[in-house]
Amino acid sequence: MGKTVAVTVLDLLTVAVLAVVGVRLFEAARTSVGSHRKTLGVVQGLRWRHFVRAIPIVALIVSTAFVLIQLPVLSFGWWSAIGGEGNPVVGVSDRNLGIASVVIPLFFIGLLIVGLPLLVAREEWVFRRGAEERGTAVNLGRSVVFGLAHAVVGIPIGAALALSIGGLYLTRCYLNGWKETRSQTGALLESTRAHLAYNLTIVALVLVSLLVLYATGTA
Repeated sequence: MGKTVAVTVLDLLTVAVLAVVGVRLFEAARTSVGSHRKTLGVVQGLRWRHFVRAIPIVALIVSTAFVLIQLPVLSFGWWSAIGGEGNPVVGVSDRNLGIASVVIPLFFIGLLIVGLPLLVAREEWVFRRGAEERGTAVNLGRSVVFGLAHAVVGIPIGAALALSIGGLYLTRCYLNGWKETRSQTGALLESTRAHLAYNLTIVALVLVSLLVLYATGTA
C-alpha cells in the first residue's frame, strides 16, 4: 500500500513538473515568435563555424559528464529522483504515460527549438555580459555558476558541472566578439549565436537518440 502511494505521488510530481515545463516552453516559444525581428537577428547570423566549433565542445561535455556522474554524489538530480531522465525540458520520463511518453518529448523539443534564440540570448546577457572587464578567475567562476545553474532545473550535478566547459567556451566566444567589434552588443551577438548552435547540436543529439529508442521499441 505504502509503495503504491509513493509511486502515485511520484507520478503526480512528474506530471506536475511536465505541466510547468510545458507552460514555460510555450511562453518562451510565443515570445520568440512575437519578437521575430530579434529572433531573426540572432538566427540569420548563424554560420557553419558556430556549429563546427560546437561539436568538439559538446563531445567534451558529454564525456566529462559521463565520468562525473559515476560518483554517487554527482549523479543526483531532482528530476531523475522522481522518475525523469536527463533534462526536464526534453520531457523524458520513465513513468508509463502511454502515448504521451512519445508525444510530450517531441512536442517539448519543438517548442524548445522555437524558443531557443531568445532563451540563450537571456543567458548570455546574465552570464557573459561584461566579461571583458573581469579577470580570468572571475570569468572561470561565472562559467562554473553557469553550469551549476542547470542543476536547479533538474539535471544531475555532475552533468551540470560538465556544462561549465560550455560556459568557458561561450566566454571565449564573447571575448572574441568583443575584440572584433569593441562593443557589448557585438560580443553578445557572437556568444549568443555560438550558444544557439551549441544548444541546437545538443538538441539534435537528443532528438536522434529518442527517435532511435522509439524505433527500436526501447523507450
